[in-house]
Amino acid sequence: MSTVKCNVCPRGCELKEGMTGACRARKHTVVNGVHKVTSVNYGIVTSLALDPIEKKPLKLFHPGSYILSVGSFGCNLHCPFCQNHEISTSDGTPFMHDDNRLSPEELVRIAVNTKNRGNIGIAFTYNEPLIGYEYVLDTSRLAKTAGLKTVIVTAGCINPEIADLILPYTDALNIDLKSISSDTYSGILGGDLETVQAFIRKANSMCHVELTTLIVPGMNDSTDEMKAICDFITSLPGGEDIPLHITRFFPRHRMNDRSPTDIDTILQLTDYAKTRLNHVFAGNI
Repeated sequence: MSTVKCNVCPRGCELKEGMTGACRARKHTVVNGVHKVTSVNYGIVTSLALDPIEKKPLKLFHPGSYILSVGSFGCNLHCPFCQNHEISTSDGTPFMHDDNRLSPEELVRIAVNTKNRGNIGIAFTYNEPLIGYEYVLDTSRLAKTAGLKTVIVTAGCINPEIADLILPYTDALNIDLKSISSDTYSGILGGDLETVQAFIRKANSMCHVELTTLIVPGMNDSTDEMKAICDFITSLPGGEDIPLHITRFFPRHRMNDRSPTDIDTILQLTDYAKTRLNHVFAGNI
């Protein structure tokens, strides 16, 4: 049986007909006799809420406004501390019914109808939105025509070909820079640091970008790691002005055995980052 390679992320899953990739949201299907990998979460909405923009978190992008936040299921990373693991690790089975389906046109209509409540657009968030990039792309094109902003909250572990499709229709991103260690990305998260860094570079050249680092005890909580994170950020054009959100870990998913990050650790790392960057925010404290 022939296989088809998924080109969305560096995992490059080789899928036999009917198989789903590691993200649980892309599948080898046959459409009109053509074998291809398609999104199985297209239009499946697991979460929908009108949120303050600061909750994404975005501090310097239209502060004080609201944004319609939408999520689906699946993720190409397997972070053991995921706070949304109920949807990120799901294969979508509980959500595959019409009540959870929203076409791009329907989602944009909802967003337009909430403008009078301060809404400026649509934020794709909660799971990894870019494994279902087709839905994000179709919706963001319509959103731009309707005068809406598109925000993407992502781990950024996405191949450059997908970034090239999405970023021209994107206004702002919050990107998780989960570590500056290649071993942490490959061994713990199931991702690729170089791919994430390349995505950040490309996004920073085209959109408003803010970064988030969740400080996980024993994984990335050292001052040396924060120094290396700041080294990377300041290497980017205008890097000193890229906002960095340093957030506190709480026990979740497969890391329920750990204690929350010590608040003093968050404050110490935040104080250091403020010596290197102009916009640093401590979160979850």
